[in-house]
Amino acid sequence: MIDTYSVLLKTMVKDLNLEVAYRATDFDAIRLTVEDVARPGLQLAGYFDHFEPMRLQVMGNVEMSYLAKLDVGDRARILDRLFSYKFPALLIARDIPVGDQCLVMAKKHNITILRSPEPTSAIISSIITYLKSALAPRITRHGVLVEVYGEGIFLMGDSGIGKSEAAVELLKRGHRLIADDAVEIKKIGTNILVGTAPELIRNYIELRGIGIINVAKLFGMGAVRDQNEINLVVNIVPWNTQEVYDRLGLEDQYMELLGVKVPMYTIPITPGRNLAMILEVAAMNNRQKKMGYNAAVEFTEQINRHFDANMG
Repeated sequence: MIDTYSVLLKTMVKDLNLEVAYRATDFDAIRLTVEDVARPGLQLAGYFDHFEPMRLQVMGNVEMSYLAKLDVGDRARILDRLFSYKFPALLIARDIPVGDQCLVMAKKHNITILRSPEPTSAIISSIITYLKSALAPRITRHGVLVEVYGEGIFLMGDSGIGKSEAAVELLKRGHRLIADDAVEIKKIGTNILVGTAPELIRNYIELRGIGIINVAKLFGMGAVRDQNEINLVVNIVPWNTQEVYDRLGLEDQYMELLGVKVPMYTIPITPGRNLAMILEVAAMNNRQKKMGYNAAVEFTEQINRHFDANMG
């Protein structure tokens, strides 16, 4: 099930270090639900068609200098109409003073006013990036997420099949753990998935027979990451002699997560198979494929040329 998320305005204010110039009475309860922001330029000129009051409104030097040129009556009228739409908050960039009439209308309509010393374009970019992550569609899946040679590998399989043990072996080889047991997956772009661990179990891993270990303290801070893009899914299954496995790698497999198709390998395991080494090779092979080289296709073409030459 895909969850939809919101973020508290006060959380964003704290995370982005914004100044609260006027705190509305409902400040602690205000939630942002859309990732876009708006600069109300046309609205200051009186055009409110297609105005989106769900967005955070941002004013910079252009908007504030335009307001300053209006006479007192017109400025009061346009600000009164703008604030009547009850948008989440107004952010004023470049540390520009709020202005008396703007503050009066904010109090009248109970709208929070924020300030930032950043240039308008910079603070808008920061807010959009922040909201894209905070409001991204997300799901939680059982598995292990590790980073191997820069590739985020999401290990799936039945409980007890050896995902955590493989992750520990990868840690000993210098790779990094992102999440064990539960992986929170967020879609932060059209084809970009990022995985992280729930805060409660971050940096911990469970090994049957030993118990819970703290990876950051046992292997060092270099052995963990807070989050990583998911580039590859590996489904670990017990070896079944009745199954036919792809031995060339010509059949591209994918798993769809949040509408994104992620390359997938199904790896059968038996006692004695070095799963950590296989995962390292899978990571390197996936990087090669993204760079345009496919060993399985090259090998098949080479075999075809050989038979064509001999038969010719």
